[in-house]
Amino acid sequence: MAGNKTFTMLKPDAVEKGHIGAILDQITASGFRIVAMKMTQMSKMEAEQFYAIHKERPFFGELVEYMTRGPIVAAILEKDNAVEDFRALIGATNPEEAAEGTIRKKYAASIGENAIHGSDSDENAAIEGSFHFAQKNVF
Repeated sequence: MAGNKTFTMLKPDAVEKGHIGAILDQITASGFRIVAMKMTQMSKMEAEQFYAIHKERPFFGELVEYMTRGPIVAAILEKDNAVEDFRALIGATNPEEAAEGTIRKKYAASIGENAIHGSDSDENAAIEGSFHFAQKNVF
């Protein structure tokens, strides 16, 4: 059964370019309810922990550097079929391959600076959400 929560991060490039409001508008207009949200900046250690699954990949160092260069907006979103619907809303990792109207098509500059993160499974949504939020801060 599909879960009703997912996790997202507006990445440093989206924050730097001032896209927070427009992206959040698109998320809420698509039927998602924000149940937790904060602006924060990840430390190197936090980014390494969050992206530990990619530790052996050649882009790991660049990813950590990118994700720590400025603030992010972390959020837990709620909607029926949240993970799958959100992945469709954000579009392909490569903005050139993303469908028209998706967040990455509109706001991402490249595969590396792709504006937004969305959990890829219900299990990862729970793990990633709890990485950034204590349960008492999820409404």
